[in-house]
Amino acid sequence: MDYATLKVIWWVLIGVLLIGFALTDGFDMGAAFLLPIIGKTDAERRIIVNTVGATWEGNQVWFVTAGGAMFAAWPLVYAASFSGFYFAMLLVLFSLFFRPVGFDYRSKRDDPRWRHAWDWALFIGGFVPALVFGVAFGNLLQGVPFAFDHDLRVTYHGSFFGLLNPFALLCGVVSLSMLAAHGAAFVRMKTDGVIARRASIALRIATLVTLVCFVIAGVLIATIIGGYQIIDAAPTDTVANPLLKNVTGAPGLWLSNYSTYPWTMAAPVAGLVGGVLALLLGGSRFEKSTFLSTGLMVAGVILTAGFSMFPFIMPSSLDGRSSLTVWDSTSSRMTLQIMLIAVAIFLPLVLLYTSWVYRVMRGKITAESVEQNTHSMY
Repeated sequence: MDYATLKVIWWVLIGVLLIGFALTDGFDMGAAFLLPIIGKTDAERRIIVNTVGATWEGNQVWFVTAGGAMFAAWPLVYAASFSGFYFAMLLVLFSLFFRPVGFDYRSKRDDPRWRHAWDWALFIGGFVPALVFGVAFGNLLQGVPFAFDHDLRVTYHGSFFGLLNPFALLCGVVSLSMLAAHGAAFVRMKTDGVIARRASIALRIATLVTLVCFVIAGVLIATIIGGYQIIDAAPTDTVANPLLKNVTGAPGLWLSNYSTYPWTMAAPVAGLVGGVLALLLGGSRFEKSTFLSTGLMVAGVILTAGFSMFPFIMPSSLDGRSSLTVWDSTSSRMTLQIMLIAVAIFLPLVLLYTSWVYRVMRGKITAESVEQNTHSMY
């Protein structure tokens, strides 16, 4: 297998890991974000917590795996992003700390203040990462203020508050609302009664916000937000060196892939169709179909960003040559080959095990089941 093909394969695989994380851990974060909103009593909130309690730890492994794969496959991207987004990453990390302790300690005491505090801790653990991930994508679409010198030492020239620009915050709202919709669909599928009805309302509101903000973001990208395009580069099968290319930037360039590869239009169409289906099915008895619809919306939104930026991974707003792409930010050919063999062996096992877990844990969470298993459930 040639080097260029390996680079594209790993772009696809890391995309798969990110989508897998959004589809699984995404509904965990969405449910945690909605916990104090659709759960009005302690009993209701405990039911909501237990809808994701059996699977949240396994779901979070997708995030850890995606980070490890990025480190191994795209070392320059890992170095530049973790230096540029350092404080944002710390914010995500510290907010994620609330999740394991929140799940494990919430029901250890009957004190209402104790449980109320952990409910809000879980809310933070769902709200902050979902928002920050969208803000990060918004900044990637605009370009990040970093540059490499001739020795490939990276320097970041931005600030944490510079990341919180209007377009990035709009992308953060898209991320937060779509994961909230996905989480609401999951809670609705796993519960009944008043909780399911509130989840249905939250689902439709969050889906509507997602669709509106997604369309607004698309219009801004087409008219105002500057995209990037490679105009001269080294061969794609050479050793990675981001400085061996020239890049131009202008509004609308992020849409060029859709005219070059018309099949990529399937991504934004899937995002919109999934959202519309979720709105239509949100109040129906087709709970699983609704959950699949929000999953389609989530995958479509993420793929839209990925297809728009290809082959860019992390464009530079300071020095176009320093922009990191699929072709010039990867590890060696041998590294990619060894990793691909490992993925071919272990990814099917992970998918089989995950499918088995969800099959075993299927069914609704009710107040009766929580009471009967009060010492073994969260």
